[in-house]
Order: sequence, then C-alpha cells, then structure tokens
Amino acid sequence: MKQLHTMTKLSTLAFAISLVIGITACDQTTKRVSDTQKLSEDTVNVKAQLTASDAQNFLEKTAEELTALNIENARAAWIYANFITEDTAHLAAQAEQKSTEAGVKYAMQAAIFDNVAVNPTQRRQLNFLKQSLVLPAPQNSVKSSELASIGAKLSSIYGKGSYTTKDGKTLSLGDMTTIMANSRNYNELLEIWIGWRAISPVMKPLYTRQTELANEGAQGLGYQDLGAMWRSNYDMPADEFSIELDRLWAQVKPLYDDLHCYVRSELSKTYGSEKVPLDEPIPAHLLGNMWAQSWGNIYDLVAPNEADPGYDITKQLTAHNYSEIDMVKGAEKFFTSLGFEPLPETFYSRSLFTKPADREVTCHASAWSLDAKDDIRIKMCIQKTGEDFNVIHHELGHNFYQRAYNNQPIYFQNSANDGFHEAIGDTIALSVTPKYLKEIGLIDTIPDQSKDIGLLLKKALDKVAFIPFGLLVDQWRWKVYSGEIGPDDYNSAWWELREKYQGVTAPIERSEQDFDPGAKYHVPGGVPYSRYFLAHIQQFEFHRALCAIAGNTDPIHRCSIYNSKIAGTALNNMLTMGSSQPWQQAYKVITGQEKMDASAILDYFAPLHVWLKNKNQGKQCGF
Repeated sequence: MKQLHTMTKLSTLAFAISLVIGITACDQTTKRVSDTQKLSEDTVNVKAQLTASDAQNFLEKTAEELTALNIENARAAWIYANFITEDTAHLAAQAEQKSTEAGVKYAMQAAIFDNVAVNPTQRRQLNFLKQSLVLPAPQNSVKSSELASIGAKLSSIYGKGSYTTKDGKTLSLGDMTTIMANSRNYNELLEIWIGWRAISPVMKPLYTRQTELANEGAQGLGYQDLGAMWRSNYDMPADEFSIELDRLWAQVKPLYDDLHCYVRSELSKTYGSEKVPLDEPIPAHLLGNMWAQSWGNIYDLVAPNEADPGYDITKQLTAHNYSEIDMVKGAEKFFTSLGFEPLPETFYSRSLFTKPADREVTCHASAWSLDAKDDIRIKMCIQKTGEDFNVIHHELGHNFYQRAYNNQPIYFQNSANDGFHEAIGDTIALSVTPKYLKEIGLIDTIPDQSKDIGLLLKKALDKVAFIPFGLLVDQWRWKVYSGEIGPDDYNSAWWELREKYQGVTAPIERSEQDFDPGAKYHVPGGVPYSRYFLAHIQQFEFHRALCAIAGNTDPIHRCSIYNSKIAGTALNNMLTMGSSQPWQQAYKVITGQEKMDASAILDYFAPLHVWLKNKNQGKQCGF
C-alpha cells in the first residue's frame, strides 16, 4: 500500500478513535466512513481538538482490549504449537488474524496523536502501538485473513517437517539434528542436510506473498517497507541501527576470521582437502549444526591436544541421573540464587518439556507468558545434553524477565530492546563455569587454567561462530523486503551472504527451485533475527559488568555470579524497567554505558585469540 492512502485511512480512524475516547465527531448512528473517502472537514476538526487527556483515555481503553486479545491469542498459539492439527491451525490463524487486525487498527489510531502535545510516557506508549507489529496486515479484512492463513501454513509446514532416508527411516527435525551433531560420515551428513531442505521449496510462493502483504501493511503505517519498520524499533533512526550493527561486527570479525581459519584447517585434516579446500568457504553440512550457525558439536574434531577439562556436561547429566525436569529445576536454582522468586507451580504443570509420542508439536524451544502476570511456561523437546542445559537457562531468562516487568503498563511489558530478552538467559549461561558446576555437584574438581583454551574454544564454536549468522539472516530479509532481492534470486542471494559473512558454502549446487532460508525456523516463523546478533554482543557486556558488580577477581571467562545477591539486584533493577525507557538507559543500569561495545567478547576470548593466531601462522586464511 502506497503512502498516499494514509490520509484516507485517517478519516476512518478519526471516526473510530472518537468512539474509543468519547469525542463526538458525528452522530453515533452514522455508518463507518469508507477507506476510500477523503478526509472530511469534521474529521480535521476532531483531530485538531485532540488533547493529552484524549490520548490517555485512548491508551487506557486500548490497554484493556490488548490484554484480553493477547491472552486469547497466546492460548490459541499455545494449543496449536502443542497439538498440530488442521483444526488447531485454523483456530490459531483466526486468533492471529483478530490480533493482527486489532494491532493495525491501534497503530493507525495512535498515529492520530502524532501532532498532539502529550507527555513523554504517553508518546512512548503511542509509539509502541505503531511499531509493535512484526507482520502488519493491510487495512483489508480479506488480505489480513490471507496473511494470517499464510503464517499458519508456513508454521505447519515447518512443524510437520520430516525426512525419509534412503533406508526408509522417517526422521523428525530432532532426529536429524542429533545426526548432524554426532555423525562424522560425510555422505550421511550430506543426505540429512539435503533431506531437511526438501521441506522448504513449497514455502517459497507463500513467503513471497507474505512479504507482499506485510510490506503493504508496513507502508500503510508510514514505513518504506517491513525491514525499515523492524529497524525503527531500537530508539534510534533505522539507518543508524544498520550502521551500529556493522560497527559491532567490525569489532568481532578479526576474532571470527582466526576461528574460521583454524576450524577449516582441522576439518580439512578430517575430510581431506578435496572436500574441505584450505582456500575456500567451509561446506555447511560439516559444522555439526543443521544450519551451520554454531559449531560446538564438532569440538571433538578441532579440540587442541591435552585441553580436555576432564568432564563432559552431557555425560555428567547422565551420570547424575538428571531427568528433563531436573535440568529445568537446576536452571531455576541459578536464578533463585541471585534473589529471584521461584517459578510458580503452574510453570511445571503447564509447560511442555519432552516430545510427546502421540502427536505432532513444534519442538523449537520457546518461552511464554500467557497472561502477562504469572502464567509463564516453556515449550521445548528437551534432550539430556549440555547444549539443552544451556538452552533451558536461556529460556528461563525470558520467563524471569517476563515476570520482572509484569507490573509495568502493558505497553512496556517487553525487554528494553529485543536483544535484551535473548541476552539475559545467555548471560546466566556464561556463569555455567567449572566453578559453578562444582558448586552444584555436577563435577568434583575445577580444572586448572591450562585447560582454559579447550573450554574457550568450545564456547567460541558456539558463540563467536554464531555472530555472522545472527547478522546475515535479517540482512537477507531486509533486502527481500526492500525489493533489492526478488523471488528469482532468493536462494542465490542467501548463499552469497552466507559466504560473505560466514565463509560457509552449500555442499552441493543449489538453484532457485530451492528455498534454503525457509529451512531456518525464524524465516517461515516471521521472527526478526537481529535480536540474536545483539544478544551475542550484549550478553558478554552484561556478564563482564555483573562480574565486576559481584566483586569477581577471576578472569572474566572463569567468573560465575551464582549466589551473588548484589549482582542479582542489579540485574533485577534492569529487568523490572521493561521497555519503559530507551534501551540505552536500561543498558546503563548494569554497564554504566549507553552504547554497546563488543570489546567484552574480545576480553572474554583474549587467551584463545592469542592461541588461534599462533596456530594459524603460515596458513592461508580468509574466504
């Protein structure tokens, strides 16, 4: 939708808002003004008469409606994610359509107050109404219904995705993820990698149409396209946000380049230089992860000699008979050790922790707040691994954040920016150090510092390796939304960005008949991805700052804030703010600074970076 429609929409919304805030624009029996009518003289007068009091009435009324809608939508989405059927998909789509239509309505109504003198809190709340939609629907009930239906279809395709091997065995994504993590057979990994991507070509026309509709919705709200709308949510101009991401990536890139060079060299030793050339990008299926986004699962192939810390968390969980619930309770204990209240009993009775044998569910881990109060849950198909032990810490970070800000007005019941939400749990996970593992009884002794290189390398394979992937997913989508990348180039552009940022390539030739971006949950799920990039920057800054607050004297990579009430208090002070202030103010509560700084990552991995440079001497690095 072009911006020229904005004025005609305002006529409709001025009328609608008059009903909400009690202004008499015309007789209440008058029919709703058509979207195609021009802005009338009466409507101009109504708009001119609006005051801060009118804005407050609107915000209070809308808050009530939003609360009810959010609960209804969350319950429908929860049921669908846990019982994937045609009926639950229909109900979820209906609830999503209702919520999206309301969100668009509120966004447009909020725009009526753009030139009204309101206080800073009211202005921030009005701005959140305008910017909170992820996939805004056009102001057209047929198109909004179509957008909701497409979203449900894409989610269903992904959630039901499976692959039947050449041997006739049907594998779920969880099964395939396990194979990708553990197999060292080049051809088996290739088959699984190709097999999972067979689910996504059918998504392409749906995704193309979804892009058209969501762009139309964003343009109706006054944005150039959906990407520009997403980038506007960071308390800075959209263009400045893009520059900020580039600046942070430039800080981290030298460390990533040395990690990539070392890993490629070691993989070449395993698979041969014919399969892993030393001067080309790394084949994507050899990095231990379905999307080559984190590489920790290939640690055994690249680990330095004599760096074994003497324990493996996955094996220790088994040795100590940890159940899936024990893993969750262990992560909960970390937060309570910082002074947070325990999770409510309903968390354990209502969450999904393991994959049911009798039905299809969406296994992708997620945290939920269904009532914006205390009905908080997680949904994941937990596997008893060290990786999932960390994921649980991450998801509970969302839950404790959700509960910390639940006394804020509904408009501010969110993280300071979306990267904060992703960073909090990971900040806690950075404290899952040998010192902490000994305190909770999972290991008996703390390895000496000579073992740190191995631990740091394993952490870097997960954290540092992820950072360029966290950047490129939205780089691709922003170009799709702007029209720079069209449907005929979706796949080639995807792999160009993956080679540019990650130095990773498809293991076989791909064409535009494929739709490899769709094989990553967040693309068909419509979930913005820059938050994960930001989280990987922020978590190290938060960790460094909280360690200082806790009075830590160990190197930052050895620090654990477990049991530090003073660090917990500082953390809680930030969490309770929600999004009531610009994120820069929340950042300052813990770090003392209003600008992100990736130097904390460099500090954390400093010993490893020196080691990598030594190992890479004489090698041809770069891609």
